Amino acid sequence: MLLPTLDDVYAAGERVHRVVRPTPLMRHPVLCAETGLEIFVKHENHNPTGSFKVRGGLNLVASLTADERRGVLAATTGNHGQSIALACQREGIPCTLVVPTGNNPDKNAAMRALGANLIEFGHDYDEARERVEQMHKETGLRYVHSANEPMLIAGVATYALEIFNELPDVDVILVPIGGGTGACGCAIVRSGLGRATKIIGVQTERADAFARSWHGGVRVTGNKADTFADGMATRVTFDLTFGILATELDDVVTLSEAELAEGVRLAIRTTHNLAEGAGAASLMAAKKMRDALQGKKVVSVMTGGNIDTETLRKILQGPS
Repeated sequence: MLLPTLDDVYAAGERVHRVVRPTPLMRHPVLCAETGLEIFVKHENHNPTGSFKVRGGLNLVASLTADERRGVLAATTGNHGQSIALACQREGIPCTLVVPTGNNPDKNAAMRALGANLIEFGHDYDEARERVEQMHKETGLRYVHSANEPMLIAGVATYALEIFNELPDVDVILVPIGGGTGACGCAIVRSGLGRATKIIGVQTERADAFARSWHGGVRVTGNKADTFADGMATRVTFDLTFGILATELDDVVTLSEAELAEGVRLAIRTTHNLAEGAGAASLMAAKKMRDALQGKKVVSVMTGGNIDTETLRKILQGPS
């Protein structure tokens, strides 16, 4: 599998920016005051699907061959699926998505509204993914993995290029890790441009297979991914993204469910933006790491804002 390069990211930008405008990189004074940091937020939650992943879908689907355009399959908890569904709708390609049973209902509704055929299967993302892999064998349709896709990573990396273009002297970028495409994109652009910026990943303690694998040097599989932050809810690591991040990532930190919930409240309170659990993780990680980040110019990537209303209600009823 070919590794995406900085040239691939520049090429992806031509496809992505037909649909997606550069997202804001904003300094919120109240967030700076509360964290005690010189911190900026990359607002990927402002994208058409409310998530950074739309960039990857637009780049990959626009590049499909005539045979691959017979139909696309993907497993998702929502943001990857919305990305693929939107891109397929624009290209006139049939799209079938498999989501875990009981998946975020708002994300399900969004995927259906974009024309996707939605199937519910399995207890979590990884069981849904295994079902899609079986369907791929049965139908021969193009299976778009959520991480092992160089074109996805190149598309996602366009947001990292936007960060470096606007803030060339950024010291640290904090980015949540589920499949790892966002962190890979940041690392590829950082290294391609020859910058010294540190890329730090953020995971949840309840779905920390990547963190344990990265710290321990041996890839492990988790028993469950019991977290409300569905954008990070995977029990496994993936070949392409783990291979890149094993050498390119500078560190990874984990957050508890309580910290993730506080991250959502922090985003609302200090930026007036609605962030899902994964989307708010980098803000909370910055607050948690404030001592280590003193004196540095920090970017937190708000990767998405697609939180369902019931989860949000519970979070807002929590500690203020």
